[in-house]
Amino acid sequence: MIPMEIFLALSQPSGAEGGNPFIQFAPIILIFVVFYFLLIRPQQKRQKEHKGMVNELKRGDNVITAGGIHGTVTAVADSVATVEIANNVRIKVTRSSIAAVKKEGQPT
Repeated sequence: MIPMEIFLALSQPSGAEGGNPFIQFAPIILIFVVFYFLLIRPQQKRQKEHKGMVNELKRGDNVITAGGIHGTVTAVADSVATVEIANNVRIKVTRSSIAAVKKEGQPT
């Protein structure tokens, strides 16, 4: 049997449980802030840059698709770009699947 004094002492709330609610949620808030600055914000920035690059596609751009195919844009429609990958060999790809636009003199 547990003596009554020990039982009452164990059933009493400690000082940490009745503390400031902000202090209790501070670690969770800190973790969210760290995740925002290390993961969410950079990903949003990359998505914005990719969307701008895809919207600026024009005829004659040398591109690399997400599948690794290198080619030259011959036509651009609303959501499709036609890419020439060899002489008289053209493929249609979704504009969002274009991973990069190569600049003049940039190595492949």
